[in-house]
Amino acid sequence: MKYYIIAGEASGDLHAANLMKELKEVDATAEFRFWGGELMEAQGGTLVKHYRELAFMGFLEVILNLSTILKNIKFCKKDIENYKPDVLILIDYPGFNMRIAKWAKSLGYKTHYYISPQIWAWKENRIKEIKRDVDAMYVILPFEKEFYEKKHNFPVHFVGHPLIDAIAD
Repeated sequence: MKYYIIAGEASGDLHAANLMKELKEVDATAEFRFWGGELMEAQGGTLVKHYRELAFMGFLEVILNLSTILKNIKFCKKDIENYKPDVLILIDYPGFNMRIAKWAKSLGYKTHYYISPQIWAWKENRIKEIKRDVDAMYVILPFEKEFYEKKHNFPVHFVGHPLIDAIAD
């Protein structure tokens, strides 16, 4: 399968690299194209954009770089269309990834979200967007499963926290 993965932060690079390693074990034909960093790159595939090019923190910095952010979104959409992945995997980074999910879902791409946006902490109303735009959600905190399934009637997959698993190993 062809996987397009977007990880816009250092932590996402780590978690996506581990996911890519696992995917290669269950899918010998796995091909990757991604936004991420060195850890993902070490797993193989094509690095499109490094997460350092995407890091804008704080309201003012986002406003000052809004044209760059919008250009990145446009470029990402075009790159996905050209690559034609079997599945799109979004890793955290909700400000960017939720926009891509909406667009991708409207075109029929399978959208999987690994490491849920923290809607339980703020902007809970984004559940409507998640239900509409995400085919499968993979959560890492035990209470997130109950939050999504019981409170919002949206089935999710609890996969455990990757750092806790790494420490346990």
